[in-house]
Amino acid sequence: MNIMAAGTRQQKFSRLIQKDLGEIFQKDMGNAFGKTFITITEVEMSPDLGLAKVYLSLMLAENPKATMEEIQLKKSEIRKHLGNRIGKQVRIVPELVFYLDETLDQANRIESILSKLDIPPADDEEKEDN
Repeated sequence: MNIMAAGTRQQKFSRLIQKDLGEIFQKDMGNAFGKTFITITEVEMSPDLGLAKVYLSLMLAENPKATMEEIQLKKSEIRKHLGNRIGKQVRIVPELVFYLDETLDQANRIESILSKLDIPPADDEEKEDN
């Protein structure tokens, strides 16, 4: 198999896992994590499709760290739900490793910092050049 085909297979598989895990967190385990709204922001598959790195966004989480610990404790239950959904399509259900996706938080912090900066208008520089 060429490299391109392997990459495409990984991408298809990661999209499948992302969709199904999203539904598992919303429907199958909707009440398992309190009021926290969990979304799957990204899934990265290992080349052998045996490991899925799952990046989660936690909205309305009172304590994101505690929610992540809860997710880790329920990892085998989550994997079982996933196996029920994709078991007929794959040889093995991948191991799941969960990470907190803090991209949105970081973007908001940067936005906040930038909004506090006092940057003079650009046309001041043009006047100096003339």
